[in-house]
Amino acid sequence: MAMAAAAVALSSPLHSSSTRLPWVWTPGAPAPSPPPPPSSLSIPRRRGGRFPRVAAAGDGGVAAAATPAEGGSRVLELGEIRGACATWRWRGFDVNYLVKGEGGPPLLLVHGFGASVAHWRRNIAILAEGYTVYAIDLLGFGASDKPARFAYAMEIWAQLILDFLDEVIKRPTVLIGNSVGSLACVIAASESTRGLVQGLVLLNCAGGMNNKAIVDDWRIKLLLPLLWLFDLLLKQRWIASALFDRVKRRENLNNILLSVYGNKKSVDDDLIEIIQRPANDEGALDAFVSVVTGPPGSNPVSLMPKIAIPVLVLWGDQDPFTPLDGPVGKYFSSLPSQLSNISLYVLEGVGHCPHDDRPELVHEKLLPWLSSLPRP
Repeated sequence: MAMAAAAVALSSPLHSSSTRLPWVWTPGAPAPSPPPPPSSLSIPRRRGGRFPRVAAAGDGGVAAAATPAEGGSRVLELGEIRGACATWRWRGFDVNYLVKGEGGPPLLLVHGFGASVAHWRRNIAILAEGYTVYAIDLLGFGASDKPARFAYAMEIWAQLILDFLDEVIKRPTVLIGNSVGSLACVIAASESTRGLVQGLVLLNCAGGMNNKAIVDDWRIKLLLPLLWLFDLLLKQRWIASALFDRVKRRENLNNILLSVYGNKKSVDDDLIEIIQRPANDEGALDAFVSVVTGPPGSNPVSLMPKIAIPVLVLWGDQDPFTPLDGPVGKYFSSLPSQLSNISLYVLEGVGHCPHDDRPELVHEKLLPWLSSLPRP
């Protein structure tokens, strides 16, 4: 999440808060996403010329803090989250997950790059009132194993999700993901053959695992030499270690999170701990380097047309890394006019992680959409 964004920001003289470059990584998220085919960049406009928007409270685009009353639910304490977690053994690795709620239809929450189960701290309690809520730490993140020299890939995370549905949940489930977690859910949904994915919720979906997604964009082409040099340097362990140590400093994480969140009051001590604590685990550096330098994997442009289940897309319009007017945002904005199973809402004044940034705006659209789905 913030780790990848910070790495690029701290290492590149070309990055500034006023520049939106398609190769910059996202928080809780991945790297740059491949833009849609040229034909989809001409976006059909909905009746009235606008997509649905959810107005955000607050002055100057900065929302008020998400309190229990605003979000409709209390925020779970980090200690409570850790105490409620269990371990699932997957292919010889320990995978951390949480379950809250009893008896209702299952939901599976999937975090973005550098984040974990705890990033859903503002959502779990309210969702658990009517659903059985599962949240998982992807391999390499949170309290899950971080194997050394492991080759991370989007397809591996997607398979982990499918196996978790098959072995742990064992019922048709709605997948809810943020950033790279959204993309992993998209891949899983496109590959599911057993009817275990009932619906899909995408919060500022990523376009790839990292900046290797070479696209037909002149800015990308100009920057490619720098990007490949950056990857080459990261493969020198002492350089990668020095950069990673710098990235995970509290002040750097705080600054990058402030640039990623629309509601600055949501960037609190707990959020920094959610990102920083797992980054100190053995194997965290290997995960960081593998994700940044590995292949980008599948992208949503080729996968979304294959998905027939209901899809809800929520997009924060203040996302500096996958902006609504960037290639990925434009692609998703065009989908509701092309595919009848997809609904899109733009959340005003919200950054890359809507569920933690302004949870009440997410719940306002998510809960009615979930209740409209047929019960399995």
